[in-house]
Amino acid sequence: MTASLRKGLVILPLALMLALATGCQLSRTQKNALIGGTGGALAGAGISAIAGGSAGVGALVGGGLGALAGGMYNSL
Repeated sequence: MTASLRKGLVILPLALMLALATGCQLSRTQKNALIGGTGGALAGAGISAIAGGSAGVGALVGGGLGALAGGMYNSL
């Protein structure tokens, strides 16, 4: 994995959480999707790296699934 990709995997979720924490005018569903996507990306990258796969692919898949789950959380 290149150094710039590693930096991106760390900086992007932190930037998203910072945007959430600074008082952006997000609906509850949007906040849940953001939190789910960030957590899913971090978990996906970690699990993929431990399993010997590509951390970037794991972050993309985990982030997408986490955002989907977080966005649907209110409608259940």
